[in-house]
Amino acid sequence: MTPNMIYALLIPLMAFGIWRRVRGSFGRQPVRRTRMIARIAFLSLIGGLIVLGGLHNPRLLEGLFGGALLGAALGTIGLRLTRFERDGSGNDLYIPNAWIGGILTVLLVGRLAWRFLVVMPQLQDPAMAHSAPAFGNSPLTLAIFGLVIGYYVCYFTGLLVHHRRFERAQAAA
Repeated sequence: MTPNMIYALLIPLMAFGIWRRVRGSFGRQPVRRTRMIARIAFLSLIGGLIVLGGLHNPRLLEGLFGGALLGAALGTIGLRLTRFERDGSGNDLYIPNAWIGGILTVLLVGRLAWRFLVVMPQLQDPAMAHSAPAFGNSPLTLAIFGLVIGYYVCYFTGLLVHHRRFERAQAAA
């Protein structure tokens, strides 16, 4: 499989993932505990794999861990700005802060687009065609990945905790 084929497969998958993330950052969202737990596990696994891939370069790990710390702090702020409510049929909903989700999406999409523009000329060079360039071989890219991973792991974990409290408060009332 050539690098061009790999990117031809990855770009639509990334576009779909970004579209889903944007859709989930605005408006009322149903609380789906199993999906949130699965997302926490998946993002933690991806973060662990990125750490293993970056062990050879401390600058990459610094970027990833710095971004993850900032993401966790942003996730805590996002939790404070999230509201919980119940709809008419008794389903629990949460309303995330649209600004935080929008800014994270713009940062991620912008950085991925920039890296793609930097990597694309290398793919066009016949001498480089046999080896795919490292897409995440930049501390800034890994800092943004860490920011997104840290934010969503902290945010979804906090949502689960706050939702449990919300359920108890609703049951007591």
